[in-house]
Amino acid sequence: MKRQHAGYTLVEVMVAVAIVAIITAVAMPSYSGYVKRGRLSEAFTGLGAGQTAAEQFWANNRTYSGFDSAASFPKAGSNFTFALSDASASGYTLTATGKDMLNGFVYTIDQNGNRKTSAVPQGWTGNENCWVGREDGKCAD
Repeated sequence: MKRQHAGYTLVEVMVAVAIVAIITAVAMPSYSGYVKRGRLSEAFTGLGAGQTAAEQFWANNRTYSGFDSAASFPKAGSNFTFALSDASASGYTLTATGKDMLNGFVYTIDQNGNRKTSAVPQGWTGNENCWVGREDGKCAD
């Protein structure tokens, strides 16, 4: 009787490893970009909620000064920190600054609702008229 060997040859295994490596090399940058875009929503949500809270603070106090110490001021999250600047009786600028994976992103909103992307990391295109949500500089909705 002839005995049949089961298993794979070294060449077959190496071809399979090469295919997996190529797929990973193509998929990882896309996945990383997708994750980064998803995490940007923390800034957009915090700034939007912060604007609403700032208007409520102004209605109660007739000034934006001191809003950063109010309980309703946006709290730092895992991806962004929030800061208040230029606070006065008539205006403010609320800033979200990225950290860790999102280091380099800086978004702002003011008392008039003007959204601005102040900084983006290398490889991204900025836009001073909106919050950038994609590498090509497209505005986030």
